[in-house]
Amino acid sequence: QVQLVESGGGLVQPGGSLRLSCAASGFTFSSYGMSWVRQAPGKGLEWVSTINSGDATTTYADSVKGRFTISRDNAKNTLYLQMNNLKPEDTAVNYCSKPGHRGQGTQVTVSS
Repeated sequence: QVQLVESGGGLVQPGGSLRLSCAASGFTFSSYGMSWVRQAPGKGLEWVSTINSGDATTTYADSVKGRFTISRDNAKNTLYLQMNNLKPEDTAVNYCSKPGHRGQGTQVTVSS
């Protein structure tokens, strides 16, 4: 079955960086567009970024554009999110997702 396992979250100071990873299994990873979504405390799910399957075209929410970079390694069935210049408002549980599926999430906390 489809499994998406995120890792790489943690506590970081404002202005810091983190790299999230998502190990995918149970489906043909290279055939699917993949996304990162997040949920801040007390708020709903927010789309963060998507990377297409074919040409790896990327799109970003305005709130993270210029700071976050999504990428994928189809040979390793792994999705990444490089997060730079983190802000307190980036504090959230971050989820890797494909249509109809989402991982268990990894917590990112930005605080001094």
